[in-house]
Amino acid sequence: MADIPPILLVGLGRMGGAMLAGWRERGLAPSVAVDPAPQAAALAGPDLAVVAAPEAIPAGFAPALVVLAIKPQAAAETLPAYARFSAGAGFLSIMAGRTIGGIRALLGGASAGAAAGAVVRAMPNTPAAVRQAITVACPGPGVGPAQRALCETLLGAIGEVAWVEDEALLDPVTAVSGSGPAYVFLLAELLEQAAIAQGIPPALARRLARRTVSGSGALLEASAEDAAALRVAVTSPAGTTERALQVLMAPAAWPDSIARAIAAATARSRELAG
Repeated sequence: MADIPPILLVGLGRMGGAMLAGWRERGLAPSVAVDPAPQAAALAGPDLAVVAAPEAIPAGFAPALVVLAIKPQAAAETLPAYARFSAGAGFLSIMAGRTIGGIRALLGGASAGAAAGAVVRAMPNTPAAVRQAITVACPGPGVGPAQRALCETLLGAIGEVAWVEDEALLDPVTAVSGSGPAYVFLLAELLEQAAIAQGIPPALARRLARRTVSGSGALLEASAEDAAALRVAVTSPAGTTERALQVLMAPAAWPDSIARAIAAATARSRELAG
């Protein structure tokens, strides 16, 4: 028996595909995905019909939830076509920046009735591809216990889930964890380049950089210690690590640039709501 009821998935890009893979591992009831990209059809199977447009959704298909996994810039032109599902299904949005109120408006929530347009807004991150995501979700007006539980199940299939009641927190969440994998990948990229510049062969430089980042992440995950304590434990007085950290922790270096980067990403998330 499938653990996950019929889902209408709008968007089969990187994140939509990762979520689908996680759902299939738990057992997915016959569902439908909408994506016009030619490669999306390859994800079809006995549990999933893939169609190119909402008009092609099979007649009579009644999803338990509609999952919006499209780019936020495409919301205005895409969402109105799914308003017809508002009366019978809730919506789970993973679009960056798009507010619950804005999504409800695009779905015709103001005229569809008080029970229509129940939206959960969530921000997962790309480690979903290996079931190591961290997702923060916020329930909107009208989201009942059953819809929240279903969203918990869907998001839990790709990693950890946390909930907040203040939707405004999702903008800095997007900046920290939603965009965060890119910052980590940049660190690995720069470590690799610096190693090569110091004469380390490229293949070994890549291996050192990637394993250092992934191993440090695993240690951080497994440890109850604060990240600062783990940093101090690696830093011998007057040693090589201390010398490097004097550069990285200078006021205009990492402390300032990380703070400015998170602020910039948070601001952009808010801009995307428009």
